[in-house]
Amino acid sequence: MKIRRTSAVLAAAAAGALVLTACSTPAESEIESETAVTVGWNQPFYAYNSLTTTGNATTNNNVLYMTTSWFNYYDGDLQLQKNEDFGTYERISEDPLVVKYTINEGVTWSDGTPVDAADLYAVWGPLRDAFDNVEPEYDDEGNITNQEAIDAGVYFDGSSAAMNMVSEAPEVGDDGRSITLTYDSPRSDWELSLERSTVPAHVVAQRALGIEDPQEAKDAFIAAFQDNNTEDLSKIAKVWNEDFNFTSLPDDEGLYLSNGAFVISDFVENQYLTLTANEDFDWGQQPKVDKVTIRYSEDPLASVTALQNGEVDLIAPQSSVDVLATLEGIDNITYTTAPEGTYEHVDLMMANGGPFDPATYGGDAEKARKVREAFLKTVPRQEIIEKLITPLQEDATTRDSFTVVPGAPNYDEVVAANGSDAYAEVDIAGAQALLAEAGVTTPVDVRFLYGKSNVRRANQFQLIASSAAQAGFNVIDEGDDNWGSRLASTETYDASLFGWQSTNTFALNSEATYITGGLNNFGGYSDAQMDAWWQEMYTADAEQETQLTIDIEKQLYADAFGLPIFQFPGVVASRDVLQGVSTIALAPTIFWNYWDWEISAEDSLDAPTGDATS
Repeated sequence: MKIRRTSAVLAAAAAGALVLTACSTPAESEIESETAVTVGWNQPFYAYNSLTTTGNATTNNNVLYMTTSWFNYYDGDLQLQKNEDFGTYERISEDPLVVKYTINEGVTWSDGTPVDAADLYAVWGPLRDAFDNVEPEYDDEGNITNQEAIDAGVYFDGSSAAMNMVSEAPEVGDDGRSITLTYDSPRSDWELSLERSTVPAHVVAQRALGIEDPQEAKDAFIAAFQDNNTEDLSKIAKVWNEDFNFTSLPDDEGLYLSNGAFVISDFVENQYLTLTANEDFDWGQQPKVDKVTIRYSEDPLASVTALQNGEVDLIAPQSSVDVLATLEGIDNITYTTAPEGTYEHVDLMMANGGPFDPATYGGDAEKARKVREAFLKTVPRQEIIEKLITPLQEDATTRDSFTVVPGAPNYDEVVAANGSDAYAEVDIAGAQALLAEAGVTTPVDVRFLYGKSNVRRANQFQLIASSAAQAGFNVIDEGDDNWGSRLASTETYDASLFGWQSTNTFALNSEATYITGGLNNFGGYSDAQMDAWWQEMYTADAEQETQLTIDIEKQLYADAFGLPIFQFPGVVASRDVLQGVSTIALAPTIFWNYWDWEISAEDSLDAPTGDATS
């Protein structure tokens, strides 16, 4: 499974899971006319295709969670359940692993076109790397330098370790409503290996191939992958990569079709996005409100003010002393605090021609590793905890595992053996010694990417930059509010600061961050033994998983991949007139049970207008 990137972004195996739900039989609508819920969030929606490297973000998936349906979901106890109102899936064979997915009759996109096998092909095909015959190359500013080759070739900006294990074209059956996947080897997370389809195959083919009829477009879409038709795949890839990125409501409704409970009805750039109930939806849990509006503001205190002023009903701002103190003084609201499933981390880029790349030193991998280790020894994790997190959570400690959340049954065992103790304290002298051993000239320039308007991240950057300077690093401020879209453009930065948040409970949840060519492996890290350990994880039992996790993390620390820093302290606040609010420790957090939200028409807020950052 890919890991979802958030503005708070995605986490470790065993952290928890994305919670979706469904009823056992189609339910009558419970929507009360003219009811609306307004939610405050910290980053605007920007992509309807969540399977691309840039679209793979929680801010997008919050919306897509409400506009699309899928085969399974996690319940409130984090148990995986099947959504049989949408469709069914079954494991036909364990070895070889064969899984069949069938979508129910009557499930449609909001333009009336049936959801079927073509839409499942729109997951397998684009995420299978074998169809790509070119890759983008970037300059120092992150601009693609081989655009002509990309346009002429086939390049899908997405990848999946699981779909790369399905070498044979999936078999289509049941009058075009099912596909059967045959894996090259078993996977323990097979129930979640086929990811949610958010873009309609017929729309992609219509735009790419100029085919008007939806069924003909879907047939052509499937055929392009089955026949490996590079001419058609080139056009399909360009549409799949680019056309579903938007920051305001597109003129073409095909770019935001729904097969879920809500449909996007309004979207004003950097201000708000409104979802209206899908009148045809009857293949899942029914919402109790007619509209959901998400208003955007990067400023946590502005979100609290909006709640206080009755401009939003529900918020989950970044926690701070000021946020908690302000919430404490507001009447008629309820708020709760608890650690989130998100954790903060620093990653280093190893294949961008920068200070941590062996190519910079004539291919000397050990020299580059020493420079990476030196930099990580300067990261003041404990100071970050004491100054920024302890005021919000008295018992806060550093997170010392890349893949296991604190409190998980095997967390202490993994941390005790993974080598994290080498970074327990800042070691300026040790960092200086490593740089001297590497024979590099100081200062060493390090371009550091983070969310500029995120106050806590800006504070972390200052602490890191100040500490690293003592050892001979010149940490250059690359703070950018569009940091998410730059993550794949690694030529523009050398180190990054953001968060990971889990989408399921399987150890393989983290695979795409650490394997060679993994979707979330932005740093370009590659190690044959690491890849082999992750493959062993496919069939490992619980005891084997723990040992493999220790092996993996020892290697990550030894190779100076990066550093985990802390688990996020979380806060959720809502107006008392809004009932049914709940949250979970992973994506989609406060949105997970939107169908339980209840509010009277009398208490519903007016439709938003104007600036969302009041």
